[in-house]
Amino acid sequence: MGILWTILIGFVAGVIAKFIMPGSNEPSGFILTTILGIVGAFVASYLGQALGWYAPGEGAGLIGAVVGAIIVLFVWGMLARRRV
Repeated sequence: MGILWTILIGFVAGVIAKFIMPGSNEPSGFILTTILGIVGAFVASYLGQALGWYAPGEGAGLIGAVVGAIIVLFVWGMLARRRV
C-alpha cells in the first residue's frame, strides 16, 4: 500500500509543482506531469529517510512530495537549458 500511496500523492504533487513553478523548458502533458510528481515523491521519501525525518518504509507526505517535484523540475530545467 505504501507504493500506491506514494504514486497517488506524487500525482497530486506533480500538478501542484507545475502550478508553482511553470516554465517553457519543463515537461508538459498529463503523463509527464504524473511521472514528475511520482519521481518527486520518491526523491522526497528517499531524502527524508536519509535525513531521519521519516521512518524506514514511511513515504513523504504531500508537502514533501511537492518539494521533491519542485527539485526535480529545477534539475530538469537546468539540464534542458544546457542542451539548448
